[in-house]
Amino acid sequence: MQRYHDEEWGQPLHNDQRLFEMLTLEGAQAGLSWSTILRKRAGYTRAFANFDPRRVARFDARRRAALRRDSGIVRNRLKIDSTVSNARAFLAVQREFGSFDRYLWSFVAGRPRVNRPRGGQLPAHTPLSDAVARDLARRGFRFVGSTIVYAFLQAVGVVNDHSRDCFRCPPARPAERRRGGRRGRAPPKVALKRGRLLR
Repeated sequence: MQRYHDEEWGQPLHNDQRLFEMLTLEGAQAGLSWSTILRKRAGYTRAFANFDPRRVARFDARRRAALRRDSGIVRNRLKIDSTVSNARAFLAVQREFGSFDRYLWSFVAGRPRVNRPRGGQLPAHTPLSDAVARDLARRGFRFVGSTIVYAFLQAVGVVNDHSRDCFRCPPARPAERRRGGRRGRAPPKVALKRGRLLR
C-alpha cells in the first residue's frame, strides 16, 4: 500500500493500456478493500492478457468461465464479464478519439485537478466523477459508478488528492500562498469507505 501511494497514486497516467488496467482494477475493487486488489494485481495482469484491451475484448464464454475458477482474481461473474465488455467499449472510445487518454483527459482540459486537501477526508464523488461516470455508462461501460470513477480519477492522476502534508502533494500556487490557502473551498467532509490508504 505504501509503495503504491508513493510511486503510483495520483501520478498523471497517459498510457492507454495502463488506463485500462486501472479502470479494470477499480471496478474489481467494488465492495472490497483496495489492499485485496493490490494483492491480486499480478493475477489480474496474467488473467487479462497484460490488460491489452484488444485481446480481452475477444475473450469468449469458455475463457470467461475459466476465469471464474481463477483464484488469482476476484471470481465474480459480473465483474469478469464487465471487464470484457469494457474492453470493447474502450476500443470504441479509442477509435472515436484516437486514444482513451485523449478522451479521459479532455474532461479536465489536459490538466490535473489539484485539490491539496487537509487531513485524510475526501469526497466519495464529485461533479467531475459524476460527469465522467455518466458518459462512460452511456458508452456501454459497466462498474463505473461515480464513486468508482472518482477513485479511478485519483489513481491515474486526473485528480490529485494528496494532502498538504504529503510529499506527493504539489506545492501551492503563488496566488494560493498569498491567500493562505483556499478558504471556503475545502472538500466535503465525507469519510472514506473504501479501505484506501489516502493521505
